[in-house]
Amino acid sequence: MLIHPQFDPIAFSLGPLSVRWYGLMYLIAFVLFVVLGRLHARRRPELGWDAQMIDDLLLYGVIGVIVGGRLGEVLFFQPGYYLQHPGEILAVWKGGMSFHGGFLGVLVAMWLYGRRHGKGFWQVTDFIAPLVPTGLAAGRVGNFINGELWGRPVDGELPWAMVFPWVDAAPRHPSQLYQAAGEGLLLVVILWFYAASPRQTRAFSARWRWGSRPRSGCACRWWLSAGCCCWPAHGTPGAEAVAATRPRLRPSGHAARSAGRRARRPYRHRGLAPRSPPSNPQRAPRQGYSCPAPCA
Repeated sequence: MLIHPQFDPIAFSLGPLSVRWYGLMYLIAFVLFVVLGRLHARRRPELGWDAQMIDDLLLYGVIGVIVGGRLGEVLFFQPGYYLQHPGEILAVWKGGMSFHGGFLGVLVAMWLYGRRHGKGFWQVTDFIAPLVPTGLAAGRVGNFINGELWGRPVDGELPWAMVFPWVDAAPRHPSQLYQAAGEGLLLVVILWFYAASPRQTRAFSARWRWGSRPRSGCACRWWLSAGCCCWPAHGTPGAEAVAATRPRLRPSGHAARSAGRRARRPYRHRGLAPRSPPSNPQRAPRQGYSCPAPCA
């Protein structure tokens, strides 16, 4: 059984300025973001990123983390206190940053960056996905140093169980270190090697349950009365669009409920020529979309 060393949250002081360990963890995360980002851009030049763009991306991310994290602390955790003391909202040097707010702030910052620099939101988030876990690991190490976010009590004997004296005398799981190793170091290794090869857009950032067929790279909706509405999936090299019109996909559950209604009422307002559904559609398993045989 171990005992938490109860670190001083202030790493060092420079006159009236006190530098906290948690702030140093932020600095380490930002440095690792730039280093890994440049390495990632160098090994994947086809993505179109350079050192200047990564520096700009970091600036957007820093602003998003600080502004979002502080607003999250104010709005999610202590709204009553800050409503009575509005002057304390800007006192970030006293501590108080929310992970949830920082996460939302980064998403907004990445959207603004992509909008300003002509990149799609998913392109930006796919690029930064292998770089973010190092920041999560650094943040959890900062939580451990500050002695916060401790785990539940241990059942039985556990060699690395830790007592947090200011909580109680029960040995607990050092959950901060678990998360630093799992969602930090382990995740960055997995994503780093996964990102070494070309992937479809949103392969890192999101997993949509559309009616797409990964092997053929197309998706079909015959009830749009446009024949075989197929097109290559994002990121498929060398693929050619089969149909000139690309309708908007919807989740499979919605499509299954409204398939019959749309088959009876073609999408005339979208400018698609009215046609009858194919006579022998093949049901795409698990996706909830029907594809004619040539398309499938």
